[in-house]
Amino acid sequence: MSFSQHLRKEADYIFEATYNHPFVRGVAEGKLGKEQLIHYVKQDFEYLNAMIQARALGIAKSSNREDMEMFNTSIGFILNSEIHPHNNFCQVAGVDYEDLQGYKLAPTAQHYSKFMLNVAHEGTIGELIAVTLPCPWIYLHIGERIMEEYKPDENHPFYEWISFYGVQTEPRMQKYLDKLDQLAEHASNEEKERMKDHFMTSCQLEYMFFDMAYKIEEWPLQEK
Repeated sequence: MSFSQHLRKEADYIFEATYNHPFVRGVAEGKLGKEQLIHYVKQDFEYLNAMIQARALGIAKSSNREDMEMFNTSIGFILNSEIHPHNNFCQVAGVDYEDLQGYKLAPTAQHYSKFMLNVAHEGTIGELIAVTLPCPWIYLHIGERIMEEYKPDENHPFYEWISFYGVQTEPRMQKYLDKLDQLAEHASNEEKERMKDHFMTSCQLEYMFFDMAYKIEEWPLQEK
């Protein structure tokens, strides 16, 4: 069993719980409230900015152009392609995507973003990959299962979101899995343990991110 396969097996209970979260079920069944969709897009836009910065740190830590291209391709994907599922949610909610950008992060989204960036700054490339891997991996898992179990067609309100994540992320993600396995072969036991810990924490935070959107989480004290 490869290192990445071991991580996936260890996190299977989180993948399963995330798929069964009410927000994800709401996507699958086409039943989410307007404010839930808006809150998700506001938070995910800012979170993905942090993901871009983490990938950019991967370029800075890379010693060869193949790895630089891997990170650069992911940055381009987020900037140019991942706007489509956001626009899908905005269309259903009846709002303009541009109006949902630049908002303050909710507690969970802020914690996730800062955690990811801290590991990206302080850790090795292996740790950087491990901490950023749950996002595309869980979304691929969600998209594929909804496509298989619900078989949505183009009349489904969230068809574009579901089909985007059920298909679009796999080729890019496999490069990260292969790279992580390669790095793990030469990593110390201590580094592999850190990579596992970062990965599992990000998996938990992925679940919490959907929970944050479903509950429309805000800071408890607001300025009057």
